[in-house]
Amino acid sequence: MLNVDQIKNGIVIDHIRAGQGIRIFNWLGLGKSPYNVAFVVNANSERMGRKDIIKIDNTITINLDILGLIDPNITVNTIENEKITGKIKIKLPQRVEDVLICKNPRCITSAEKVPHIFNLCNPKQKTYRCEYCDEIRSAADFR
Repeated sequence: MLNVDQIKNGIVIDHIRAGQGIRIFNWLGLGKSPYNVAFVVNANSERMGRKDIIKIDNTITINLDILGLIDPNITVNTIENEKITGKIKIKLPQRVEDVLICKNPRCITSAEKVPHIFNLCNPKQKTYRCEYCDEIRSAADFR
């Protein structure tokens, strides 16, 4: 049995689809963090079969929209004094700004410094439409 110590104050990113935890771990730069981080891969889960978990023994700011793009079924737990004090169920974001990049060379975002804004157009396929030119991008394309 794997034993990972409880964290005192920090964040637990739970219910990550098995295999997707590494994307979050790398995106957050946790390999170079000065605080304790536990990264569990393929943990047993009654609900999911297998899942990844990331425990961060520090309170950090996380862009929840990007977590939603990676996996909209994630739960983020806030831990204070070794107890869960908050729980956020992540969802696929309706709108993202400067997370997806429009690849249409005729889009205004290619010529001018304007934010790359995408709106969710198909939740089942996790696709987004550029607000300026209607180019379609997948949630998996986030930078």
